[in-house]
Amino acid sequence: MQPRMQFLTIAFLLGLTAQGVENAPAVPRIDSIELDVPQPWKKNPDVIWYDDFDGDEATQQAYHEYGSHHAENVRVEAERLGATGKSLRIHYPKGSQGIGGRKLTFGDCPFGPPLRKGEKFEELYWRIYVKHPANWTGGGPDKMSRCTSFSSGKWTQAMIGHVWSSGEALTLDPASGIKDGRVVTTKYNDFPNLKWLGNKPVSPFLLHSSDQAGRWVCVEAHVKLNTPGQKDGIMRLWVDGLLQCDRKALDWRGTYTEHGINAVFLEAYWNKGSLVEQSRWYDDFVVSTKPIGPLVASKHPVLRRTPYAGPEGSKPGAWEAQVAEKVEAAAEGAEQIFKRLPDEWGHQKGEDVWLRTVWSSKPMGAGLAAVSVSAENGSFSGALAKEAQLQAGGIYWVRCRQQDSRGLWSGWSDWHQPMRIASP
Repeated sequence: MQPRMQFLTIAFLLGLTAQGVENAPAVPRIDSIELDVPQPWKKNPDVIWYDDFDGDEATQQAYHEYGSHHAENVRVEAERLGATGKSLRIHYPKGSQGIGGRKLTFGDCPFGPPLRKGEKFEELYWRIYVKHPANWTGGGPDKMSRCTSFSSGKWTQAMIGHVWSSGEALTLDPASGIKDGRVVTTKYNDFPNLKWLGNKPVSPFLLHSSDQAGRWVCVEAHVKLNTPGQKDGIMRLWVDGLLQCDRKALDWRGTYTEHGINAVFLEAYWNKGSLVEQSRWYDDFVVSTKPIGPLVASKHPVLRRTPYAGPEGSKPGAWEAQVAEKVEAAAEGAEQIFKRLPDEWGHQKGEDVWLRTVWSSKPMGAGLAAVSVSAENGSFSGALAKEAQLQAGGIYWVRCRQQDSRGLWSGWSDWHQPMRIASP
């Protein structure tokens, strides 16, 4: 072949490849794992509160505030974690700051009546699942959740652990209301009298981006108060099971010890208001004194995918899913997915997270919205090559891709939607 002809052939093929990528279907996600086993939270003595928003109105009335006077602040079936049940809708009329949320009080909260009245909690974890619609607009509403220490019936606060938005990401914004061993705030959100302890860096995971919209995402936060008189307090954030933000050496309370952490709020507030009318949803809310982690699934979990999306005029074809386990290092076949503590964060040496595939599905038809992880529907590999199910107690991540009717495949999604397999 003449050099010019060879060049033209390569250019033509490259053009076809680029056109194929450009016109390929959008990358799908696993929307959620079907909750086909009872979640263990209600029977766990470490758990202060669990709400899947499926129960009767009496459960909602256990909150200090639950917004029943807002018709838009409702539990809905249209969006829910898994195949059944309800979720809490957080609604944003166009231009509004948002409607919805829950205020939970417990322990030594000076007003209430609180749950587990009189107990003092100095360390706390709380977790929710969050979903934004696929056409979510405007980045992140400023407030998502917080824990706090109320010190009086006037809602004065000794400390606040904010989980807030920063553009499309989440961030932690811890604050102290203590000076010289006493509470100096005079009301709720007394910002001039709060000492802010640092809100950077933000999460590398862009929760409010178009890439992550349209599916359920696991968000967990952790606060540990400092030893009185020392600067050893902690605040951490995990998204989809991976550590995102890590604040250390915090002085939450100086030498103050009269009240511990005694409230967690789920919030809606968007400082500048929503650009359009839209909603997001919260589900599977857990508050605990110990780490919580992702949802619990069966040994044959059912993976429910997001709807097909592709170029205008295209039609859905087959789709595939994979399941992976975390491995300790860059073993053969492992894939690096996240560097969760980069050196420049200044906390500790960077630590890589590696996953290795243990199950791959067969190509599934466009009409199938969910698939069970089984030998019938795919093949097990790696550490599970001789097994026919996922291991009890193991934590796994998933990913997927989709094809259109022309035969073009999307890229694989990132690894997401972690799940813990139920123990016997």
